[in-house]
Amino acid sequence: MRTPDDFLPRYREAAKRLGLESVDPAPKTIQGWFYEGRKPQRAFRPIIVEMLGYSIDDLWSEVPEDGKPNCVPLTNASPTDFHTDAGVDLNEMKRTGAMAVRRAKEFLLGKDRETVGEDTLGLLDDEVQRLVAAYPREPLSVIWDDLLETQDQVFRLLEGGRVRPSQLRDLNVKGAVLSFLVAKGFNDMEIPLQAMTMTRVAAACARDAEHTGLIALTDGLKSLIAYWADKPEDAYHYAGKGAATAENMRGTVGLWLLGLQARAAAVLGDEEGVRAANQTAADRREQVVHDDLDQLGGLFTYAPEKQRYYAVEAETLLGHGNASLIAQAEEAVHGFSDPTSPNWAFGDLAGAQCDLALVHLFSGDVDGASAAIRPVLDLPASHRNNGIIVSAWRVRQALMGGPARSSLAARDLRAEIEAYPTSRPALPRG
Repeated sequence: MRTPDDFLPRYREAAKRLGLESVDPAPKTIQGWFYEGRKPQRAFRPIIVEMLGYSIDDLWSEVPEDGKPNCVPLTNASPTDFHTDAGVDLNEMKRTGAMAVRRAKEFLLGKDRETVGEDTLGLLDDEVQRLVAAYPREPLSVIWDDLLETQDQVFRLLEGGRVRPSQLRDLNVKGAVLSFLVAKGFNDMEIPLQAMTMTRVAAACARDAEHTGLIALTDGLKSLIAYWADKPEDAYHYAGKGAATAENMRGTVGLWLLGLQARAAAVLGDEEGVRAANQTAADRREQVVHDDLDQLGGLFTYAPEKQRYYAVEAETLLGHGNASLIAQAEEAVHGFSDPTSPNWAFGDLAGAQCDLALVHLFSGDVDGASAAIRPVLDLPASHRNNGIIVSAWRVRQALMGGPARSSLAARDLRAEIEAYPTSRPALPRG
């Protein structure tokens, strides 16, 4: 099989044997599997495994130098299962070890029954730092349970009356930070009502802590939730409210709120508002002095690369596309090209790649758009949060218009994006 025409009849026969109603992969997708080494998306994998009789890992492994792959055909195992490897004992050790750590944490949290001890606060500090750092880098399903558990532990301490006055502000800050992350999680799962409710909890903790930066951040999160829920007027209102709160702050929270304001203004078609907000943010970047939220990192700091990404997105929302904007969009993608960077985030990278695809489309370059969005379409289902899917569908919407809309490349890309959200249930629910 060297062409899509060779591949598709056997693919359809395998789908029929499995009793699956499958959507044919686009010809360019098949060519990417054959000639560029891209692994198929999960929706296609069971059919390919049924068709060829080997696991996906074996099929997409490097051929040894002697040209003789050491692959074992699947027999009784489910065709979608991965092969068991020699690390299974180590994995079991890690699992039982994690259970022991959890039990020890419960012991420590219950040990200080009269007052909250420094060891308990230190443990919570470690957990908050870990979760803040992990959130932009890990699929939500990996950290969700730990995030909810740690939030519950903080709330129980606040409700238990064992907190000294000197500890009360610290715990309320932790409650605000963790509730912010949980609210963002609900937004990523496309549950805006629960996201907004949890944001109000975060705001209440921030007010109790009398932490101006966190108060402003919660308005920013309300703006973000409204933006992805296609409520630009609300998004603009909340961003403006938060920006006013953060106006005299030297950290980056005020810059993030201006970026949110610019994006909402762009959806509303307010070009002047976009320019004013982005110019103010650019001017204030020169005077930034990192504060405690910036030191926390993750979603609580607004790095220069994220500022570039937001500025480009505002331009794409206005429908702009030219050589200069393509260069800016490429720079925004490049800003998230190093996964070892402390400011790397898979969601921001995917958003920047979708924006680059849009700029190419608005410039009339379908092939450039297809190349730009390819890494987004190759993301595993666990990484496809609400923002990424909405961004991908914006590209699909742009493919519906313009002179290139009837081209074969545009139709193929549109069909592939239409199949993109099918595996979203990998995210946790409830």
